[in-house]
Amino acid sequence: MTKVLLLHGINLNMFGKRDPSKYGTVTLTEIDAQMMALGKELGVEVVPFQTNLEGEICERVHQAVRDREDAIVINAGAWTHYSYALGDALEIFKGPIAEVHMSNVHAREEFRHKSVFSRVVMGQISGFGVDSYLLGLRAVVSALRAGEQK
Repeated sequence: MTKVLLLHGINLNMFGKRDPSKYGTVTLTEIDAQMMALGKELGVEVVPFQTNLEGEICERVHQAVRDREDAIVINAGAWTHYSYALGDALEIFKGPIAEVHMSNVHAREEFRHKSVFSRVVMGQISGFGVDSYLLGLRAVVSALRAGEQK
């Protein structure tokens, strides 16, 4: 079965408690459940992983390469804007990658306007809350079905 790795970065385990005006009240568990339900509908397995440790998320990407997982949907949180190490790890992965964000990062602080992953992802979806994740999943599945790589 096609596997899509769902990566959640730093502080995202605090969804539901962290600034509801920007992120809403949905929890990470609820996001994972919605993603797995959509995955089932689309005929893919969604494999969620969250960590607050940068090295762990890089190791999980390396594992995805070794295990030949098919695609990645990632919300790396603040790492998006400065983790060249994670960007380098993502570059090793050859399947489609969608970068997603709950809030509109371009309407926030200046440092959030730049993604150091933009060179290695298919695209970025931001500002639609949980729908950013769901749209990201639809995008990578569509790319897989079209035979596209990143």
